[in-house]
Amino acid sequence: MSGNTKLQNNAQSKLLDVRHVTRSFQIGGLINGTKLIAVNDVSFSLEKEKPEIFTIAGESGSGKTTISRMLLRDLEPSGGEILFEGQVVEKILKKKDFTAFMKKVQPVFQNPFETFNPLRRVEEYLIDTTVNFGIAKDRKSAGDAVDKALHLVGLSLEELSKRYPHELSGGQIQRVSVARALIPNPSLILADEPVSMVDASLRMTIVNLFKKLRDEEKVSVIYITHDLATAYYISDRIAIMLRGYIVEIGPVEAVLGNPLHPYTKLLKESVPAPEPADKEAWAKRIGLSTTEVKEYGRQGCKFAGRCPNVMDKCRQSDPPDVESEGRIVKCYLYTK
Repeated sequence: MSGNTKLQNNAQSKLLDVRHVTRSFQIGGLINGTKLIAVNDVSFSLEKEKPEIFTIAGESGSGKTTISRMLLRDLEPSGGEILFEGQVVEKILKKKDFTAFMKKVQPVFQNPFETFNPLRRVEEYLIDTTVNFGIAKDRKSAGDAVDKALHLVGLSLEELSKRYPHELSGGQIQRVSVARALIPNPSLILADEPVSMVDASLRMTIVNLFKKLRDEEKVSVIYITHDLATAYYISDRIAIMLRGYIVEIGPVEAVLGNPLHPYTKLLKESVPAPEPADKEAWAKRIGLSTTEVKEYGRQGCKFAGRCPNVMDKCRQSDPPDVESEGRIVKCYLYTK
């Protein structure tokens, strides 16, 4: 088998393949302004035949929402490429209707109340979604598809009938938002901070819903969050972002249970950990550090200013991505 054939087969096996993606923004004028690199050489992939919950975790400003916007085609990458089902997304959209791509890649946003028109009844919005994606021929025949999607999230069309968004709780309306995303039968859901505006008592309902969709409906989920608690509880793999870079990526039990990158260690050491097997208890006690400072402009490693293991070369150039102990870590400590 030739090298090109192997690459093609490997690409076809992936649901999503993000390859060395970079996104920069010009801040200020073209002459006196500066370039901000919000996402810097980021790569990760999801397999077609193995649905998973893949988490991108980071503080505000780490670049995770910029990645989300690129995956949803709201922003174009400045460099690199994004492939979906083996095809470059940019080329797919030039050849086909955008609707065809969005049927397979559906978003769930942070504020569920912004997803729905407050002046329209919830079922009308869902029915329109069903018709617009061609799931039903007309509004009269759309009810069954809407009810099926609602049942997947523990609701029904009957209980939502004639109700407006403000008449539902935060947990209910976010579940409706997930149901809306399920209507076109997607392969991938992109959930950007989906529990940050939901009461703590309801967060487990939403995150357990994502686990159910992975296990029973075979839907992959990219879960974007600053909350390591829910991330540890539901994730299969996790990528930790710092100032545009992925600094550690791998199985969640390895990355958060036994972190290698000094920044990831800082996150874990923010609280004492209980028994590693007790994921739910551990999840309630850990969160992302709030001590991060703006370090986009720093040459070399973006954590060098606070790293207890910093070396001269850390301040001079970006660390390489190194494979170590079952994950990839961007750190000179693990180079040979």
